[in-house]
Amino acid sequence: MTSDNNERRRFQRIAFDAVTEIAQGDQRWVGALQDVSLHGLLIKQPAQWSGDPEQPFRALIDLGGDIQVHMEMRLAREQGGYLGFICQHIDLDSISHLRRLVELNLGDEALLERELAALGGV
Repeated sequence: MTSDNNERRRFQRIAFDAVTEIAQGDQRWVGALQDVSLHGLLIKQPAQWSGDPEQPFRALIDLGGDIQVHMEMRLAREQGGYLGFICQHIDLDSISHLRRLVELNLGDEALLERELAALGGV
């Protein structure tokens, strides 16, 4: 990604390896999480992928132990064997877990606060 794209990006992506389940209606797929942000996620396209890009999705990201992040999302892009999703809704417990993950990986509280402010403006 170019530095121009990085400067325009409002949410820092955090590379994170976690089992991620994507669901749509009764269909379920398990994919490998590539990165996550306060605004969405990128996964490697699961085998047998047949999701409808016009319908909403749910994600469950297993962070280990009893910690899980749940998101309601929409598919933003499907490219090069990867699926990019934008978060439409996230519950309070999940955003708390995700905030902590981002905080630990950014190491910059000011940057985290800017991202949280941007999230409120979405």
